[in-house]
Amino acid sequence: MLRITWLGHSSFQLELESGETYLLDPWIEGNPSYPAHHKIKRADAILVSHGHGDHFQAVESLAKQHGSTVVSCYEIYLYLKARGVTTGSPMNMGGRQEVGPLGVTMTHALHSSSIEDGNGHPIYAGDPAGFVLHLPDGRRTYFAGDTAVFGDMALIAELYAPELCFLPVGDLFTMGPAEAEVAVRLLKPKTVIPIHWGTFPILTGKPEDLAARVATQGVKVWTLEPGVTVTW
Repeated sequence: MLRITWLGHSSFQLELESGETYLLDPWIEGNPSYPAHHKIKRADAILVSHGHGDHFQAVESLAKQHGSTVVSCYEIYLYLKARGVTTGSPMNMGGRQEVGPLGVTMTHALHSSSIEDGNGHPIYAGDPAGFVLHLPDGRRTYFAGDTAVFGDMALIAELYAPELCFLPVGDLFTMGPAEAEVAVRLLKPKTVIPIHWGTFPILTGKPEDLAARVATQGVKVWTLEPGVTVTW
């Protein structure tokens, strides 16, 4: 059993049946979709797909508050280490590590990655990534992070066969519904949770557009509400 809480945009809280809690790309301050009533009381680990502020803003403060293991690429690990985060656990594409009872494999993503230095200047933050999560019950999920569709999604399907995929659909900065339809065809999941949509008017892609496109594939498009916990 996995408890999933969407925190708006691409931020998620995942809780295992045994209680361990994982955060994906937490963005709180400045996130208009973040549920105001939601309080993060536990964060055993934080998974970071890339360095852009709408995925990275709350990582440092939450890691220091909760002593969270921070899973990221090596460059983000070094950046956080220099800022006093001593709980980093770096990895790179194709590698796997165990983070408590959760297995984490880092995958490729087709995007960019940098951290702003406070003056609007970008700091190199390694390559963007996605994650395959290996649950204790044997099921697997795929969190794509920010990405366009890419052909090697077929390899993710072949290697890991994720039943549930978190895929961006908002367009402009990530793939939109048309590309996400191809991603679904390559990944072959049973269920898709749309991410990176609706936060700002410029993100024009909508979950219902993807749902219409994949209706004949027998795939469920599961649109969540920020702050509402569901079970998978």
